Amino acid sequence: RSAGLGAKLTLPCSLCFDSAGIYYDARTASDLENILQNTKISKDTRARAKTLMGRIKNNGLSKYNLKTETNDDELTHKIAAAKAPKTILVPGQVEDDASILYGGDDIRNNLDLLKAVRTKNKDAFIIYKPHPDVMAGLRAGHVARDEIEKYADVIEADQDIITLINLSDEIHANTSLTGFEALLRGKIVHTYGMPFYAGWGLTIDAVKCKRRTKKLSLEELVSGTLILYPRYIHPSALKPCRAEDVVDYLAANKAKPHGAKTFYGFFYSAYGGLKNILGGTK
Repeated sequence: RSAGLGAKLTLPCSLCFDSAGIYYDARTASDLENILQNTKISKDTRARAKTLMGRIKNNGLSKYNLKTETNDDELTHKIAAAKAPKTILVPGQVEDDASILYGGDDIRNNLDLLKAVRTKNKDAFIIYKPHPDVMAGLRAGHVARDEIEKYADVIEADQDIITLINLSDEIHANTSLTGFEALLRGKIVHTYGMPFYAGWGLTIDAVKCKRRTKKLSLEELVSGTLILYPRYIHPSALKPCRAEDVVDYLAANKAKPHGAKTFYGFFYSAYGGLKNILGGTK
């Protein structure tokens, strides 16, 4: 998406214009879903998607590309010492995000997701990663530390998301884009809602979508999701560009982790706090 948080109004590199619906709303079909379900992806486009995936992985790119100064030595030691049968990453989300409101199922908050993952994986080593927008105080979704520690073995607020994906065997997500990023890196992905990348035979899904019947290869999923569906604008040139151009830009312009809050950032923070009080969300 960008080199920096969306809630801080960082300019997005990718834009989605959808005549049927929108990719994060699983209640109805979207142009993305129709592409994935009905389009025969050409051999050349699949090859382009494979190369694009390699460039994304080699450059360590993610949705927000937040630069961190931490290393994974301590976490690696904890994982080894636990001797658990598997390591699971649970990415937190913004709890009033549209992807949860319109793509989630019964699980609508981060604590319930953690409970569900622990219930199904009693012996696993579970890493919980709070959403960066929530950690920045810009959006709703905070869970008290003592509540998290009932279900997760460690909380990794500052560690890079790609590092955490690489250290994990499985990713258990509600509708988080982290699940898609994990698929690109060959990880087992469980979904508890219905994100755009679920239902195509590549993920283990708690929720089924009757509209999605086609079994896709990873290259086909990436072709539709990153090449055929979005439109891209170059942040410095402010002109249309290709996904590959965005990869080059983001690789050279990863954001620093702790920029100052904007006026709208303070607004969103206050809004999130009010939602917590009125809705009882932790």
